[in-house]
Amino acid sequence: MRIDVWSDVACPWCYVGKRNLDAALSELGLEAEIHWRAFELDPNAPATIDRSMAEVLSAKYGMSADEAKAASAQMTEAAAEAGLEYHLDRVQMGRSFDAHRLAKLADARGLGPEASERLFAAYFTEGEEISDIETLVRLGGEIGLPEDEVREALGSNAFAAEVRQDEAAAQDAGFTGVPTFVIDGRFAIPGAQPTDVMVRLLGRLAEEDVPGP
Repeated sequence: MRIDVWSDVACPWCYVGKRNLDAALSELGLEAEIHWRAFELDPNAPATIDRSMAEVLSAKYGMSADEAKAASAQMTEAAAEAGLEYHLDRVQMGRSFDAHRLAKLADARGLGPEASERLFAAYFTEGEEISDIETLVRLGGEIGLPEDEVREALGSNAFAAEVRQDEAAAQDAGFTGVPTFVIDGRFAIPGAQPTDVMVRLLGRLAEEDVPGP
């Protein structure tokens, strides 16, 4: 089974969706070839945003400060239910384009899932600045990529075209939000579905792929 996952490192539901996918595959005993595909929630974001996530939510959705803090608390609780530890007050918001390029480099070296997990944890749990090149170089090194190779790639336009291709494919397919999971190029599962839903859907698809007698 091949699973292509359109997501953004800066999307809190994408990390939850990843964890639920991992749990579903484990419960089913399925092995999957997973490829993480790029999707920027805000492709026009500046490299860094000198505001808290609550302040950004408040401005974007017209929330009061208390409503924005409550929304962050609800997201943190939802993440905890998936076994994740979010510290949204530490998040350093900014452009995720270079993080996607690092993920593409990692995928080309067979380390795509490791890169996805490390970038999500760095952003939502550890408060790392994922738009900073040196931070990305260090994170790449932590998953086994040579730091010199990461620095050289991110200092050029390497993998920029691949990121844009993913985003164009998402647009052509009509994906308006992430995460979106595409199974074997033919069946799309939108959103961070609960683990039991993923088990049911993936199990059904796996049965359909089993050759008959």
